[in-house]
Amino acid sequence: MAARGLLAGDGAPESLIGVDEAGRGPVLGPLVVAGVRTRDDGPLREIGVRDSKKCTPELRERLGPQIRRFCENVVVHIIPADKIDAARERTTLNGLEAALFADVIRGLLSSKFPSGRTPGRVRVFVDAADANAAAFRESVLGHLGFRVDLVSEHHADGTYPVVGAASILAKLARDAEMDRISREAGEPVGSGYPSDPVTVAYIEKAIRENGVLPPYTRRSWETVRRFLRKDRRLDDFGKDGT
Repeated sequence: MAARGLLAGDGAPESLIGVDEAGRGPVLGPLVVAGVRTRDDGPLREIGVRDSKKCTPELRERLGPQIRRFCENVVVHIIPADKIDAARERTTLNGLEAALFADVIRGLLSSKFPSGRTPGRVRVFVDAADANAAAFRESVLGHLGFRVDLVSEHHADGTYPVVGAASILAKLARDAEMDRISREAGEPVGSGYPSDPVTVAYIEKAIRENGVLPPYTRRSWETVRRFLRKDRRLDDFGKDGT
């Protein structure tokens, strides 16, 4: 597909793309990046799509199938803890997210609509993962390899329905993965965040009983490295939300 038709200034967009993530900060479980593409975000507005953090679990479960019905294309990437650790050896977390956002955008652009039509002119909206939203935009475009009409903003999931839709699908996928991890572990593992006492208890038990971190732990996280030091106290584990 030629990039020319995607450039800003070629006219009104014929389709909209939104990309967001869930699970950036946890010490346990995957990072999920999701994206949606639609020709009209009106139906998403009508069903009340918003930032996933402002939705109850029940509302997310109800909105998920509707989002998939109203959006012509959906891409969801699930990155497990060991892949995150491997990537962190060569890049920052912001750099990893920029590359993943670009992969999702590329996937949405490379597939045709169900009717067989290509997306034509596209406007892309992303929830900026970097404190510098403009820098995150350039990083995503650098990984993408060609220019698109891309808007990078903080809290875009609360501003643009396509980003809110992506945030809901990402959160649903991550929650499903955490449920799967709990089933495999044979006990609750919590949300995976270092402030969650269920997660802390699960990690504490694994270290106490086995002397090693449990599976699905992000070993590159500073919280985990500090936790494993000999003078590390478990009570301090939840103080860093890296």
